[in-house]
Amino acid sequence: MTAEHKEALAQGREQGRDIRAYLDALERNKPKRGRKRTPASITKRLATIDATLADADPLKRLQMVQERIDLHDELERLTNTPDISALEKAFIKSAGAYSTRKNISYAAWRELGVPAAVLRSAGIARSA
Repeated sequence: MTAEHKEALAQGREQGRDIRAYLDALERNKPKRGRKRTPASITKRLATIDATLADADPLKRLQMVQERIDLHDELERLTNTPDISALEKAFIKSAGAYSTRKNISYAAWRELGVPAAVLRSAGIARSA
């Protein structure tokens, strides 16, 4: 294997890591369908659960405890949104060459949720 071939393989692995990390971050932070919850609405619902939990029958209490756990997790996610700018920069650096090499279209990236502005920055254009 030549040095150029080894370098090309290493570059392909690096591009793949950059792409995968960014797409994973987009997937984890994808907006949910439906009405958006706010930290205030979550806190209000938590207070309602706490107020009615003691008087609920066992089955309803079980459901309310699970809802409380889910709401605490959601509140944590809302208040601690990760900064994916470093992943985005790495994606922009790698995506153009990766797209060309793997024949990935603009539409495929968009379907996975990559913003149009990010694709434009990466040099990936919408085809006519």
